[in-house]
Amino acid sequence: MASKIHPVILSGGSGTRLWPASRALYPKQLLPLAGPDSMLAATLQRVRDPERYTAPVLIGNAEHRFLVAEQLRQHAPEGRLVLESEGRNTAAAAAVGALLVTRAEPDGLMLLLPSDHIVSDTAAFQQAVDRAAAAAASGRLATFGITPDTPETGYGYIRRGAELADAPGAAEVAAFVEKPERATAERFLAEGDYLWNSGMFLVHAGTLLAEMTRLAPEVLAAARAAVDGATRDLDFDRLEPEAFAAAPAVSLDTAVMERTQRAAVVPAQLGWSDVGSWNGLWQVLDKDAAGNAVQGDVHARDTANCLLRSDDQVLVALGVADLVVAAIDDAVLVCPRERAQEVGTVVTDLKAQGRTQPEVHTTVYRPWGSYRGIDRGDRFQVKRITVQPGQTLSLQRHRHRAEHWIVVEGEAEVTRDGEVYALRPNESTHIPLGAIHRLANRGSTPLHIIEVQCGDYLGEDDIERFADTYGR
Repeated sequence: MASKIHPVILSGGSGTRLWPASRALYPKQLLPLAGPDSMLAATLQRVRDPERYTAPVLIGNAEHRFLVAEQLRQHAPEGRLVLESEGRNTAAAAAVGALLVTRAEPDGLMLLLPSDHIVSDTAAFQQAVDRAAAAAASGRLATFGITPDTPETGYGYIRRGAELADAPGAAEVAAFVEKPERATAERFLAEGDYLWNSGMFLVHAGTLLAEMTRLAPEVLAAARAAVDGATRDLDFDRLEPEAFAAAPAVSLDTAVMERTQRAAVVPAQLGWSDVGSWNGLWQVLDKDAAGNAVQGDVHARDTANCLLRSDDQVLVALGVADLVVAAIDDAVLVCPRERAQEVGTVVTDLKAQGRTQPEVHTTVYRPWGSYRGIDRGDRFQVKRITVQPGQTLSLQRHRHRAEHWIVVEGEAEVTRDGEVYALRPNESTHIPLGAIHRLANRGSTPLHIIEVQCGDYLGEDDIERFADTYGR
C-alpha cells in the first residue's frame, strides 16, 4: 500500500436491541459485552497499527460525546471526534468521513467501520483489509462479505459475482439481498455464492464522493455544508446542526452501494458478528457444556442453551432452555432466544408509557464521573456520586431543592456561596435551596459521596449553571 488507510468509525445507535443492558444514552458499543473492553475500544484497537493506519476519525452522537471521548483518550488519544446533532443513518456519516479524508489526503482510502461489531480474528481482518484496499485503489467501492456458517435470517446478504482480475480476492457484487426467510437463508447457505452483508467498507474517498454526486446528491450537499460549517468545542468538532439535519436519513447501501456499478465484495471469515440481538451475542460468547453463555453472578441448574446475564444480583435459572435472561439493576428481560430480535418493539412500548428505562441506567455517566440513584420518594431522592480525580462539577444552583452531601471516600472540595472548604470521609455539609455551589475532586483517587436531595421538584433540569469546565 502506497499510503496509510484512514479509519472512520461510526458510533451512533439508539440502544434498543440489547436492552436492558444497552440504553439510548449508553448504547451497546460502550459496553463490554464479549470481553473486558467495550466494542468501541476493540474497534479502535483493531486499527491501531501506525504503519498501516492513520489516526482514526470517530463520528458519533453528541449526547454520548464525553463517554466516547474517554474511550478515545484511552485507546486512540490522537484520534478525532466529530459530533452529529442527530442520527441521519450511514450515508450522511460516510459522506462526512469521505470529505474529511479527502481534505487530509486527496487520494486517500477510507475504511468505514461500525463501532459495535465483534471481529475475533484480527489477522484475517487485516488480510481482508489488504484485499479490499487493492479493490478500492482500482476504483471499486469495496464491502466485506462474511462467509456464512448458518442460515441466518437477521442479516442482509450479498450475492457474489465474477472475480476481479485487478484485485485478487475480491469479486463483483451481483446483488444485494434483504434479510431472507428461513428457507431462503438455507438455500443461500447451500448454494455458496451468498455472503452476509457486514456493513464495513473500504473505498477511495474521492471515488465515493463522485458516486454520491451522481447517486445521492442531497446527502452529499448536506454533509458538505455540515462539514464546512463545523465548529470546534473543547476536544470535539461539531457538524453544523441544521445542515446535517437536512440530509436524508438513508443507509450507504441504499443510497449508493445497491445502485453503483463499482461495488465489489471481499469474502472473509473474521469471527464476525454485528451483535444485533441477545441471540446474536449468545452465538459468539463462550458456553458451558450445556450451551449456556453466562455473565455475572449466575447459578444455572438443569438449564440449557440460555444466555444468562446479571449485572448485580444473583440470578438463578432452574429447568429452563433456550432463553435470554438479562437482569440489570432496574430492569429484567426474559424472552425466548428465537424472539430476541423483537426486543426493540418492547422498548418502543416502554417509551410510550413514559418510562425512563429505555433512556438511562440508574448509573448515569457525566464527563466528571457518574451518579447512581439509590432511593426516591415524593419529595426526596438519594444518589451516590462519583467524581473522578481532578474533575469538577459546574458552578450551579437549584431553584427547587436543597442538598445534603456526605463524603464516603476521598476528599471533596466544596464551594458554597463563595466559601471554599474541604470535606473528608464521614463529614457532611448542607447546600441550601438557591445556594451557588460546586463540588470538586482535587485528589488523585475517586471521590464518593452520598447526596440527599429534598424539594418540590427533583428533575435534572433544575440546574442553573454559572461556570462549567465542559461547556454545557
